[in-house]
Amino acid sequence: MKTTIEKFYIIGISVRTTNEGSQAAKDIPELWVRFMSEDIDSKIPNRVSHDVYGIYTEYEGDFTQPYTTVIGCKVSSLDNIPEGLVGLTIETANYEKFTAKGKLSDDIVLKKWQEIWQSNMDRAYLADFEIYGERSMDMESAEVDIFISVK
Repeated sequence: MKTTIEKFYIIGISVRTTNEGSQAAKDIPELWVRFMSEDIDSKIPNRVSHDVYGIYTEYEGDFTQPYTTVIGCKVSSLDNIPEGLVGLTIETANYEKFTAKGKLSDDIVLKKWQEIWQSNMDRAYLADFEIYGERSMDMESAEVDIFISVK
């Protein structure tokens, strides 16, 4: 279902990566480990919720090209970005929403991404993101929303 999402701001940590040679399969989990082990969410000022966002942006082309991954939280402004963290503006755009459901340990999010990559959706490659909220906390029957920017 296509939906318009209004501009919002994120503060978090980032890595530049690529799906080529399974590099992202190494970089992104390492970024998540760092986010959790360094308690990054507690260092983010002006948070508007406890949801954690996994954002994919600054694509050099399509999903086979390099891009930036940011893990962080939605904030009310980018006026105060702590040292070592990055601020990101997600502009108003149209999105297609998907939901990964099941056991997190079964790679439900990755499997949903594989479906997305194989679809013929008219992707905009502006910013795509996952939201880890209340429904993602149940490891046995998690739900993670994924929003893909579309033209």
